Amino acid sequence: MDRFRLPAGVRDILPDECARFDAVQARLRERFVAAGFRFVRPAGLEYFDTFAGADSPVAPSAMFKMTDRDGNLIVLRPDMTLACARIAASKLGAESAKLCYFSDVYDFSAAGNSDREIAQAGVEVFGEAGAEADAAVIGFAVDCLEAAGLSAFIVDIGHVGFYKGILEESGLSPAAAEEVRACINAKDAVGTELALRKNGASQRAQRALLALPSLFGDAQVLSEAEKLTDSPAALASLLHLKQVYALLSKAGKEKRVSFDLGTVKSLAYYSGAVFTGLAEGVGAPVLSGGRYDGLCARFGKDLPAAGFAIGMQRVLRALERDKEVRQ
Repeated sequence: MDRFRLPAGVRDILPDECARFDAVQARLRERFVAAGFRFVRPAGLEYFDTFAGADSPVAPSAMFKMTDRDGNLIVLRPDMTLACARIAASKLGAESAKLCYFSDVYDFSAAGNSDREIAQAGVEVFGEAGAEADAAVIGFAVDCLEAAGLSAFIVDIGHVGFYKGILEESGLSPAAAEEVRACINAKDAVGTELALRKNGASQRAQRALLALPSLFGDAQVLSEAEKLTDSPAALASLLHLKQVYALLSKAGKEKRVSFDLGTVKSLAYYSGAVFTGLAEGVGAPVLSGGRYDGLCARFGKDLPAAGFAIGMQRVLRALERDKEVRQ
């Protein structure tokens, strides 16, 4: 074995890039502290059972696993949100908390040139719910991307309740719903249609679900989506997004946001509004977040919660792209 090589998916950060990384982190740290967030440093090793189960937000195949001396199965931290939820629910003893972090997570499932060691900056807000809370978190995500130095970016907003509401009318089993969700997220229209037919979804649900990938753009998309369903849950999610958008517009952030109802994130993880930060020149989101009200209950205390994580390496790539465009 070449002793100078590193495992696939990890790399060293050399001095010049490290200086840029530290500069972005310093700007974000200042913004986090000014907004009243408090830093935590969750443990890097966790028990596998913390993340296991049918409703786990992290697939077992995505975890780096090992055993300790007592034979317990442990994992390298695969997710910061769940770690922060564990801390908020089991250790802080408060009904509300605003936590933030700079930390790494580890993704064993990453393939090709994808990162397995992922540097993140993020915030988690516990104990706050409703449209105002969601608008505040999304607005702060916009503030943080601007503070990091990005100029050409947009935050796409959706809501898992819209998809869940349509599913209630579809007659799909949970397993079939997950199969369809994966196809929709991959923007695979043919795969989505085949999965719907194979699993016997109702005609009305098929029309609504096949329309999801086209439901992106400005706030008018929400009105178009209302015509696709009679589901009370789906319509309530659209009303919620309209309220969020009104609050973001009042805060002057409407030009930084758009809507994408075709991005359907994990139903086991997210419970409401979801959002993704996209920057020009980067082929993957630089930011991802949403509401996950059921997550703290896994640790014995049911707290409403929402937050987001910023991919630091992706932000650096976006900044380099911005610099090249300006030159």
